[in-house]
Amino acid sequence: MALQVEDLEDPSKYREVLRLPYDELIDFVVDYIRRKSEVMIFFWAVCIIFLGIAITVRINIAGYFPLMSIVLHSFLGLIVFPLLLIPLHELIHIIIYLAAGARRIRMGMDLKQYMFYVTAHRYVTGQKKFKLVALAPFILISLSLILLVFILPGLWKWSLSLLLFVHATMCAGDFAMLNFYFFNRKKKIYTWDDFDEKIAYFYEEIQGTGHES
Repeated sequence: MALQVEDLEDPSKYREVLRLPYDELIDFVVDYIRRKSEVMIFFWAVCIIFLGIAITVRINIAGYFPLMSIVLHSFLGLIVFPLLLIPLHELIHIIIYLAAGARRIRMGMDLKQYMFYVTAHRYVTGQKKFKLVALAPFILISLSLILLVFILPGLWKWSLSLLLFVHATMCAGDFAMLNFYFFNRKKKIYTWDDFDEKIAYFYEEIQGTGHES
């Protein structure tokens, strides 16, 4: 039987390790992005590789296209396409949540923090499910864009290679959460969100309960 929020409130089995208000998300993200670990080394390495792909494409198209066309596709790749990609990124989070059994899915944004997010209201998520939810958009969108960069012609390679890099940086919040789990890897962590109160809760299992993480 799946864990419920009420189960985590049993102090003999679980201990609250973090209470994260949504309006403090950006501070949390910045904190864990700065913490050096295998997770962040991987994240920044991928960002650098994707930037390298974009630079390589730009060098290869130099002299073949009018400057204004290059500027236009630069604008598409840096601004327009990333904005259009946000709903797809969040939709992938939603699909994975639904596949995991969550039903009360909520979407939100905080323009002051330049953040968009998806939560499963009062749905308890273990480590494995949470990591899958966090990684799915990064993996699926990155692989799709890499394929498109290789098969599409001309300036589309440029705009989409820029999008590949920008989207990776947009996943910083997801990787910050993964880094939090990395730093707590010796603990069995469960999390749930109260969307009404705009707070995310994280609990550590004190003793084994037999639940899948």
